[in-house]
Amino acid sequence: MARRPSGLLVVALALAAACAGAADPLPSWSEGKAKQSIVDFVAQVTKEGSPGFVAPAERVVVFDSDGVLRCEQPMPVQTAFTLDRVRALAPQHPEWRDQEPFASVLRGDVQGALARGSGAVLELVMATQTGMTTDELDAMVKDWFATARHPVTGRPYTEMVYQPMLELLAYLRASGFKTFIASGGGTEFLRAWTESVFGIPPERVFGSREKTSLQLRDGRPQLVILPVVDFSDDKENKPIGIHNHVGRRPIAAFGNSDGDLPMLAWTCEAPGPRLCAFVHHTDAAREWAYDRESKIGRLDKGLDEARSKGWTVVDMKNDWKVIYPPADRAGNDARTR
Repeated sequence: MARRPSGLLVVALALAAACAGAADPLPSWSEGKAKQSIVDFVAQVTKEGSPGFVAPAERVVVFDSDGVLRCEQPMPVQTAFTLDRVRALAPQHPEWRDQEPFASVLRGDVQGALARGSGAVLELVMATQTGMTTDELDAMVKDWFATARHPVTGRPYTEMVYQPMLELLAYLRASGFKTFIASGGGTEFLRAWTESVFGIPPERVFGSREKTSLQLRDGRPQLVILPVVDFSDDKENKPIGIHNHVGRRPIAAFGNSDGDLPMLAWTCEAPGPRLCAFVHHTDAAREWAYDRESKIGRLDKGLDEARSKGWTVVDMKNDWKVIYPPADRAGNDARTR
């Protein structure tokens, strides 16, 4: 059974849902081009009789996860989970003390381990998640989220989500849109918690995945995770993943990195009303500032494409009044306190 959302997230989502029907559906967004492009697009596709009207069945919008709906610095949350799993399993694997990238993790040199690239991260994921059932991984992820904290803010990872995007999700759903997550992260990892935090159910969440096998465990059929990559949902594969899972081309897409560029191009370079947006991380005081040179969430070619094609660029510093849901009555930004 899925865990109930935390009290904070219940309040945040309730506020976001209420905002969808209010005079201002996006109160945490500053007035400007980004907010106006969203409001204008929703009005265009939902007004019956207008040239841009889109039937509710076709109002599909896809979101990347890391850096779009939630914080991805100093590392993606699934990476933090995987590193904790390496430490927890280390007593069962004495060979890891001399085997990279495990040795660097166990020495506390996380940056050294991650500097080995995506292949090293994949090796860590495979070593710590394969062989278990999908139900076991689901329970493990939920348990981890119940206690894990962000290393900089100290807040639960379930609170390291963006309040303006919670409002946007509620606004779009209230306007007849179906919201999906299309992420480069692991499908099973994401499905364990996205419904309680973002209101997006597991059947509308997909990402990278390992192959699974139906096996009998204690006389019961279970799906067991195998050490073989089945699909990597990143870059050029993102449109393929969306097509295979959703069966419709989205009319709106939100990303934050060059890895999302093919998804946005496939969405917006098609007939009819379209909305494509990059979340640009520009706020070093309240969050992080990074783009062209970042090893995580690099936004280089995508930023140029967005500006040349007139896509929406959400400047976090200027377009968002707040970043995270309120942590207490005194304010909402633990990082600055």
